[in-house]
Amino acid sequence: MLSRRGALLLAAGGLVQLSGAGARSSAGTAEGVAAAGPPVRPRIEALLSRRAKALLGSDPAGLLADVAPEARDVQQEVLARCRDLPFADLFYRMTDFTEPRDADRITVAADLGYRLRGVDDHPALLGRTLELVRGDGGWLLAKDEPTGAAALWDLGTVRVAHGSHCLVLGLLGSADLARTAEVVDQAVPAVEEVWGDGWAGRLLVETPQSEEQFAQLLGVSASDYQGIAAVTTAAAGAPHGTAADRILLNPDAYAGLSDLGRRVVTTHEATHVATRADTRPWTPLWLSEGVADYTGYRGRGRTARQIAPELAGDVSAGRLPTALPLDKDFVAGSAGIAQAYELAWLACNLIATQWSEKHLVSLYRAVGAADPARSQGLDGLFRAQLGVSLDEFTRQWIGDVRRLPTRP
Repeated sequence: MLSRRGALLLAAGGLVQLSGAGARSSAGTAEGVAAAGPPVRPRIEALLSRRAKALLGSDPAGLLADVAPEARDVQQEVLARCRDLPFADLFYRMTDFTEPRDADRITVAADLGYRLRGVDDHPALLGRTLELVRGDGGWLLAKDEPTGAAALWDLGTVRVAHGSHCLVLGLLGSADLARTAEVVDQAVPAVEEVWGDGWAGRLLVETPQSEEQFAQLLGVSASDYQGIAAVTTAAAGAPHGTAADRILLNPDAYAGLSDLGRRVVTTHEATHVATRADTRPWTPLWLSEGVADYTGYRGRGRTARQIAPELAGDVSAGRLPTALPLDKDFVAGSAGIAQAYELAWLACNLIATQWSEKHLVSLYRAVGAADPARSQGLDGLFRAQLGVSLDEFTRQWIGDVRRLPTRP
């Protein structure tokens, strides 16, 4: 993530199935089926399969055939909004369903899965709430809305820009998207210089029109991410380490960055994509955010004082850290989040300069590969990879913080 201040805070196979986790089955449900006639579920599954096929094939007639009259204008707009998206696959999978008792309107919870051609190895999943009404000829769709995080086409007409190493989807003008693609294209070779080419080497970027829409894509409050220029999300539903990441740009904060700032932030986020397979829940955020910052600033000609201005101010005031940043220090909106990112960059920069860049990469991968239940922990990995204990490294790092220039 990157703050406005410059610190990196930064189917149609028609697959429709009832998931075991969310499904409800009971004697009461069976009674409802008996009272209302044949089961409704197979008909809803067939409707969602046809809907997925129509969206994938951009088929207005096929889509509207299953839509309630009052929802046709909205659903025509949905189809128009995603007409240019390069879908390779699209499906619905019901996650919560109860057979109705003579109801004329029902609500269904489902996942919408989609895969984009050239960038997704596995489909991303979005939670949806569907409302259906009983018509003369059967059930019809009245609403299809996000349960949490929105799809980009929920927010407006999606335009597409193709780069050499990226696909940029956005609600901005075509010229803006093309300029973004040019910046993003530069990030891939910059990341490969450090992390090699053992990853997809292609990025998917989404750019909404406003900070509020940026928050909607994340399914969070806009106030929590104010000033954050970009976030990389691992798409729900994709197995660990596969290519289904999305880099989401906050247009308000991103527009306020310099050209250098935009290159740094896209390289930072691209590093998260490249290191996905090596990043595990136990990887400390100071390490994952630190290596992203290190890669983002690498070769940019910036001094430590320029990269860590907030930290330099703390040093000038006599405030020094006593330990590496905790994961909670990186939560959006946390006090001192800028310093947490700067401290993380300084720690990873120390490893790269005192040992080597290869040592930094090896340490990162070793942390991700370690089994916390069987390994000696981070201290053991530091000893094995760098030849020093974690405490020794921390003391060296604090010394680096103390020597940080406090004046430009």
